[in-house]
Amino acid sequence: MFGEGILKGMAETARNFFGSYVSKERLTTVQYPEQRVAPIEASRTFPFLVYDEGMKAEGREDWQAGLRCTSCQICEKECPPKCIYIEKSKDKKADFFGKQQFYPTRFEIDYAVCMGCQICVEVCPFDSIKMDNVFELATDDRFGGLVLPVEQLARPDSYYHAVHPTEAAEVDAERVKTKTMLEAKAKAAAEAAAAKAAEAAKVAAEAAKPAGEGA
Repeated sequence: MFGEGILKGMAETARNFFGSYVSKERLTTVQYPEQRVAPIEASRTFPFLVYDEGMKAEGREDWQAGLRCTSCQICEKECPPKCIYIEKSKDKKADFFGKQQFYPTRFEIDYAVCMGCQICVEVCPFDSIKMDNVFELATDDRFGGLVLPVEQLARPDSYYHAVHPTEAAEVDAERVKTKTMLEAKAKAAAEAAAAKAAEAAKVAAEAAKPAGEGA
């Protein structure tokens, strides 16, 4: 029926209006900023970078050592408004899995341009960029005040769990599973290499014996 959606919307508004006199659940308006409504888990505003806590590296701060970003620049290329700026390092550092990876020497996001589409999150292969729910970002500097460098974008994994607990738990469980698998694979390879070296040493020792010594 034509206009059915409009009628449903008006009916919902009426239920909330009249229901607010008898039920707090229908009282959808709060006196902000004195009163605040906790954001739902799926809410999003702007991106931030995740770093793994507890990782140490000489000459680096904790967030630098644990930063998941490998400066692959996929998010920079895929960003529709082109608000991400990345410069890759010349050297590498160990990541959560023990692999040597590049890291960003410069990573900036212009929040004034970002449209919160979450495409950067979708394309990131390292689970290093996620969406925040902080929205109180007013500044009197419209050009530089909303261009955040990596130091301000970096947030610990515990912050990610606080903002998106369900998603963070799933991501970390998968990362731990992958790390365990890689460690088991590396251990098996090391044991195989050690056994091969021992066998080679044994053969070499046998070959070095004088003729007839083993008879």
